[in-house]
Amino acid sequence: MHVPDGFLNLPTSAVTGAVAVAGVALALRGAKRELDERTAPLAGLTATFVFAAQMVNFPVGAGTSGHLIGGTLAAILVGPWTATLCLTVVTVVQALLFADGGLTALGTNVLLLAIVAVWVGWGVSRLVLRLLSGSPDRSHPDLARPGASRPPARRAVAWAGAAGALVSVPAAALVFCGLYAVGGAVAVPLGLLVPTMLGVHALIGLGEAAITYGVLAAVTASRPDLVHALRSSEPVLQEVSA
Repeated sequence: MHVPDGFLNLPTSAVTGAVAVAGVALALRGAKRELDERTAPLAGLTATFVFAAQMVNFPVGAGTSGHLIGGTLAAILVGPWTATLCLTVVTVVQALLFADGGLTALGTNVLLLAIVAVWVGWGVSRLVLRLLSGSPDRSHPDLARPGASRPPARRAVAWAGAAGALVSVPAAALVFCGLYAVGGAVAVPLGLLVPTMLGVHALIGLGEAAITYGVLAAVTASRPDLVHALRSSEPVLQEVSA
């Protein structure tokens, strides 16, 4: 997903850079409402985990590999504004120290990874949480009591995160295809680029969904009090035991 230098023309890169700067500026303000003395260290740990996880690639097929973006995972753990900042830091460090994505494409990569992936994943996960809040699951012991009508919030958050991750990766790829249609600077036909990007990133999304589910299931089982999506959800989802 990291866009290299020269893939988009300079005017398009300049516009994406301006949008990225504006998005990060808004995230700086929004993160003040999400962070406190207890959750601030988790933001640092989340950024570190995403950075390390992005260095591990898994095969997709035909010589192609993918890696975790981590936008949805970060948004659920620390909130979408803070997640935007975490992914921005990771993207900048990767570009400056590891040449993962070009410098002229830095704004584009921040837009795709730290804004589109984060907010699409967050939006989808919130929608799934609302749907799950009304889904009966009588087989679970927590719901074997009269009047129970929804799955436990911890498990719902893990499934919602998986759904958000699954959608966020091809969504970011689709936005890139739109940018390429406007300002592509290499000789790759758009009719070939779009199905290839969407197909490959749909497979990468499956891997992202599995990783996101596993991490969220583990974190919500051990420290649900630190998970932003559980603390900020509407009361119908706040079924977290002490």
